Amino acid sequence: MSDLDDLYREVILDHNRTPQGKGDPHAEAHSHHELNPSCGDEITLGATVDEAGTISSLHWEGQGCSISMASASVMSALLTGASRDDAFARIEEFREMLRSRGAVEPTEELEDAAAFQGVGKYVMRIKCAMLGWVALEACLKESAAA
Repeated sequence: MSDLDDLYREVILDHNRTPQGKGDPHAEAHSHHELNPSCGDEITLGATVDEAGTISSLHWEGQGCSISMASASVMSALLTGASRDDAFARIEEFREMLRSRGAVEPTEELEDAAAFQGVGKYVMRIKCAMLGWVALEACLKESAAA
């Protein structure tokens, strides 16, 4: 196993042990629940977007595997404070990285989310990694429509 794989594994384990953004999602202006029926992982994510279109606050709660929980944590650290447009771009970039099954290299903008690149090789785990990101995407769409 390469040093980079070890580093990525450590990022995922660290975020699973000490998750960022974990808190009451219902305290936010918009919330959305996502469930992965194939494994039972679930996340409820809440986000508040200010008048300028910036994610001013983001919290989530959930239960599931280390991949889904760590991915929500990484996403929270990466996207809290981001503009709605930048968040949509990062979500799509993350999705494309996973769906490419390792063919698409992550950009610097994904920061620690690059640790999930290897997850794309396991089709059943992609939904786990995407759970929080899809929930945030729904919250952002709702906030834009409001």
